[in-house]
Amino acid sequence: MMAKKKDKFFTHLINISSNLKESADYFADYKINNVDDLKIFSEKMKEYETKGDNFVHEITRDLHNAFITSIEREDILALTMSLDDILDGLESTAALFDMYSIIQADEYMLKFVEAIKHCASEIDKAIDLLSTKSLLKIRDHAIKIKELESQCDNILRHSIKHLFDVEKDPIRIIQYKEIYEELEEIADYCQAIANTFETIIMKNV
Repeated sequence: MMAKKKDKFFTHLINISSNLKESADYFADYKINNVDDLKIFSEKMKEYETKGDNFVHEITRDLHNAFITSIEREDILALTMSLDDILDGLESTAALFDMYSIIQADEYMLKFVEAIKHCASEIDKAIDLLSTKSLLKIRDHAIKIKELESQCDNILRHSIKHLFDVEKDPIRIIQYKEIYEELEEIADYCQAIANTFETIIMKNV
């Protein structure tokens, strides 16, 4: 018997989420020692983002032409857009590091990035389960993503309080606050994906 061909929309989503996971791992693990490293870091994240955009164009084109889809098209689109938002956010944060010449990420940035890296991993596992229609198993990953997003809310509060307590340079305050808020927004996009997963489970189980 021939193996059942995987739904093309699931294949697209797997491509997008694999690229996101790879980019989040790169973002979290890349070691910056000087300003030249920042440029490489920023350019590499731009490459990931461009690759992600190409995948998004493919899936939206196919959605436009599809008569029927395996799950509702607005759910496929919601997942696609949130995945794209996360990658855009990571690329934008890398650009901020480069623009502000921040060579040393502080403990709060590192905590944010670690949480986002875990979110990307949970999302990747959930998309894989979605592609095999193992919908109920997705719930555990959705819960985990929400827990990580909640951690990021706490990190944001502590990071900004700490920033105003210890930093005297007003320019530095503006730069760091912008990066913290950008990272927290990425976590919000991860939560949006968790919500979409739960919607898909409700509609299809």
